[in-house]
Amino acid sequence: MSSALILIFVITYLAITLEHPIKINKSASALLGAGLLWTVYALATNDQHLVSHQLSESIASTAEIVFFLIGAMTIVEVIDAHNGFDVITSRIKTTKLVSLLWIIGLLAFFLSAILDNLTTTIVMISLTRKLLQEKSDRLLFAAIVVISANAGGAWSPIGDVTTTMLWIGGQITTIAIMKGLFLASLVNLLAPLLVISYSMRGKTIASPTKTYSASSMLTSSFERNVMFFAGLGILVLVPVFKTVTHLPPFMGILFGLGILWLIGDLIHYKKEDAEKEQFTLVNALKQIDMTSIVFFIGILLAVATLEHSHILQSFAQFLDHAIGRQDLIVTLFGLISAIVDNVPLVAASIGMYDLTRYPADSFLWEFMAYCAGTGGSILIIGSAAGVAAMGLEKIPFFWYVKKISGLALVGYFAGIATYIIQYNLTH
Repeated sequence: MSSALILIFVITYLAITLEHPIKINKSASALLGAGLLWTVYALATNDQHLVSHQLSESIASTAEIVFFLIGAMTIVEVIDAHNGFDVITSRIKTTKLVSLLWIIGLLAFFLSAILDNLTTTIVMISLTRKLLQEKSDRLLFAAIVVISANAGGAWSPIGDVTTTMLWIGGQITTIAIMKGLFLASLVNLLAPLLVISYSMRGKTIASPTKTYSASSMLTSSFERNVMFFAGLGILVLVPVFKTVTHLPPFMGILFGLGILWLIGDLIHYKKEDAEKEQFTLVNALKQIDMTSIVFFIGILLAVATLEHSHILQSFAQFLDHAIGRQDLIVTLFGLISAIVDNVPLVAASIGMYDLTRYPADSFLWEFMAYCAGTGGSILIIGSAAGVAAMGLEKIPFFWYVKKISGLALVGYFAGIATYIIQYNLTH
């Protein structure tokens, strides 16, 4: 049975990785793989009651992540529908290219900790396309946005899907992950940012900075501000809700979604239904990326079979014997995440290592959050943020390898060194 499960999972993983060449959506591959894995596991296991119980457990843990993601993505869509991000972006006025690079980089870094790295990348690249005319400048800015967003997402429990998975699973806690990874994540950004800034020194923006004009807005300044600050406030308060109530994070995000829905209905109360339709949460729910949600469901259920069949635990023991050092194993995981999706990697690591042996906020889990979150920046295809940037700015794969991968690798290892030194000094 184990050989069959491993073979099916490897084929599924390859299909996900080769999504674009084989022209089969990775969500389809994930669902098909999950279905086959559970079918083989159920047929090969004599205790059907046990299989049903394990499947129910896997569905429950998967649902927590999915509900959280749906709520967070919907909140972001509502803010965007109200042009809420203009509250930040319209204040950028600089004409110096290096100054703009630092503003964009640091803004993406902190914004991704509140939103998520994918959404932040889309927002920031949309902004740079309004501000920059030169294609070469836009490519560099898009690359630094990818690095910034991935670095910013790593130190926040809601900044990256993988970090959220670790947070919901109890492997990390809010304050500990922010204290533990903030400095390492910042160094991960600063190293490439300093090098790129040096190469761009003295340059000015080729065209005047463009900002949104009030007349082009579909919403009033009041509506934009209310929805922006309410939406971000809800996202920031979800970890507080979890800490105070001890309820799962998805309850906090759904509760917040209900509050935002009420606020939206109240501020558009006097408008006709046709006029306010595009601003409603009903419309926002239609805009969220359900393909990604389906992919998460499929891959998490697929990985669950390897956990229940003890394959992941056996693989963890093999790595311990073959490599022996946790820091090297996790560093390798981060490098692999530059090639393959980091979601199944982190899902596998959760199944490989038990919380009884590696408790919450231990070195393994914090280091895993950093490496899996930032390792994807090494290649443009290594993260959802990178893939989004590649599509928006048509970034050539080999251009990124030649110009950015080395810098991202330097940032990756600089952050690793920072975290290990910090950990040794504080523990």
